[in-house]
Amino acid sequence: MNRRKFVSALSMGTAHVLFSNPLSANSAKLISTNPLQKVTLGNSAIETTMLGIGTGVHAGNRTSFLTKQDRNKSVALLRHAYEKGIRMFDCADTYGTHDMVAEALQKMERENLMLSSKIWFRGGGIPEPERPDADIVVERFRKELNVDYLDMVQIHCMVDENWTETMKPQMDILENLKAKGIIRAHGVSVHSLEAMHDAVKSDWVDVLHARINPYGIAMDKPDPAEVVKVIHQLHKAGKGVIGMKLVGNGKLRDDSEKIDNSLRFVLGLGSVDMMIVGFEEKEQIDNYLERMKKALTKMNEG
Repeated sequence: MNRRKFVSALSMGTAHVLFSNPLSANSAKLISTNPLQKVTLGNSAIETTMLGIGTGVHAGNRTSFLTKQDRNKSVALLRHAYEKGIRMFDCADTYGTHDMVAEALQKMERENLMLSSKIWFRGGGIPEPERPDADIVVERFRKELNVDYLDMVQIHCMVDENWTETMKPQMDILENLKAKGIIRAHGVSVHSLEAMHDAVKSDWVDVLHARINPYGIAMDKPDPAEVVKVIHQLHKAGKGVIGMKLVGNGKLRDDSEKIDNSLRFVLGLGSVDMMIVGFEEKEQIDNYLERMKKALTKMNEG
């Protein structure tokens, strides 16, 4: 790809057309301009809203923005997301938000939600001695969230090119939990392009979290074209793709034009099923819903 051409198109918010014009090929998916339209994540049969809320803003060692601010405010934020129509709530062991989400869930209809979490097996992130097998961890997740099942459990933050080999024992455990109905889907959150390539080849991966924005910030490669190529491969292979880091891990949060560009870019790829955003204020939820509606409207007109 010609870098200058890409940057020029990016400045106009039309960079998505440079990737084999996926918008035209997938226009049937974009008939609705509703940012909360229901989408299916690949071949997983998991259905949820196009926009979800992530609870891991500035997270690590079981803390995050939501755990550090006033708890009542954080719970109110989660409930506001639900009241506005968001039905996907994304957690992880490293975020420390399970009990907070459990409190928010008390005023939600569980059967209409997609509730996901992630298991951390790498060093750091959580107390070092806590690396039991996935079945033990998922049982703790269920208790912390006060639910009978989770819609999705992922292996968190994989970077190795052969993670599907090293994580095989845990993958088998999660497959067994899926067969028992304790989880509905499993997958991975990747933090390297090599790990993403490995996911393409794995029949085990139902759904994948991918870092994607048109600026190459907080992504697996600084050139978005490289990442998009693999995301298209994941989509073609039937994997559900959840886009994250749309605003570069918060680095673009104060640039309104770049936020709009990122939304149009990711929505226009046609291979990202849904997006999650880590919201800090109720107003941000309302703002993004309006931005997505405008982006979808412009894409339909195009």
